[in-house]
Amino acid sequence: MIRICFVGDVVGEPGRRMIKNVLPSFTRDNSIDLTIVNGENAAHGLGITAKICDEFFECGVDVITLGNHTFSSYDFLSMIEKYDNVIRPGNMGKAWPGKGTTAVKGVGVMNLMGQVGMQPCGDNPFDKADEYLDMFEKENVRVTVCDIHAEATSEKQAVGFYLDGRASLVVGTHTHVMTADSRVLNGGTGYITDLGMTGCIDSVIGMDILASLKRLKEKIPARYEPARGDAFMNGIIAEIDESTGICKGIRRFTEYE
Repeated sequence: MIRICFVGDVVGEPGRRMIKNVLPSFTRDNSIDLTIVNGENAAHGLGITAKICDEFFECGVDVITLGNHTFSSYDFLSMIEKYDNVIRPGNMGKAWPGKGTTAVKGVGVMNLMGQVGMQPCGDNPFDKADEYLDMFEKENVRVTVCDIHAEATSEKQAVGFYLDGRASLVVGTHTHVMTADSRVLNGGTGYITDLGMTGCIDSVIGMDILASLKRLKEKIPARYEPARGDAFMNGIIAEIDESTGICKGIRRFTEYE
């Protein structure tokens, strides 16, 4: 049995603080074998940098997945290919540097992005998932994990059911609010619609509350800034049978500073 921890979107300095100060002891105390983190909002709320990737790996992270803000920190365009275990949505096409999948400790991890309400909008994630699963099968990788980075809960659920019985674990990211639907689907795939986020507790999806109110209530342009204050870390732990790739259990967690 392999125990996988998948941490929801890390937002700004409060989120990075949780990865540094809380994640190492949490994974040790829970006997985690593989740790995956979505880091697309780690650099001041938008994007990620090489320095942050290095810091995450030093904290015991095995794989970093990304999303629509993969290259919001422009310098990362020229840095992503330096990393074997940093992956971006694979259905964004060949123009994006980097790759959409990796295999670590015998686990295949794929990163996909939804099409509904997403900018930029990638190619069909379902077809790309088929391609990656075929590749993993040829490489005899039995345990497979999918990060579907998407806006619409319906699209995330559709991906979950589409991959049920073929992927070991399907998790949704991007919307930053943890959903209460973690379960093992009928075919043996662990699933949750959204992992939630890792960042400031008193915030609007990790960002400053007043700036969010100006934009949403008063319709006044305001620069989004990551909120400051006490933080939490959200995600799931899944137990997967290494011989079959079937998920035997999945549970949500929330850790505080």
